[in-house]
Amino acid sequence: MAQILEAMMVLSFGAAWPANIIKSLHAKTTKGKSLPFMLIVEFGYICGIGAKFVSGNMNYVVFFYILNFFMVMTDIGIYARNYRLDKLAGELDR
Repeated sequence: MAQILEAMMVLSFGAAWPANIIKSLHAKTTKGKSLPFMLIVEFGYICGIGAKFVSGNMNYVVFFYILNFFMVMTDIGIYARNYRLDKLAGELDR
């Protein structure tokens, strides 16, 4: 039962990322996005994957951790693109 609940948790988190990726692609700006937040989420997925390896409890849930990790990484890549676009448009004070 614990594995099913864990899988449901990871799937719930992962369900939001495709919509977020599409929004990032269409928005072409970093406004409303938080790079530190995405990096913290990535760290969490790394910890979840690491916990599976350390505990020896390798099961199908690891696939979803890895899938979510790559979706967030994709969104970070789009963030980098959008940051450059913001910079070109002169919309960044940084």
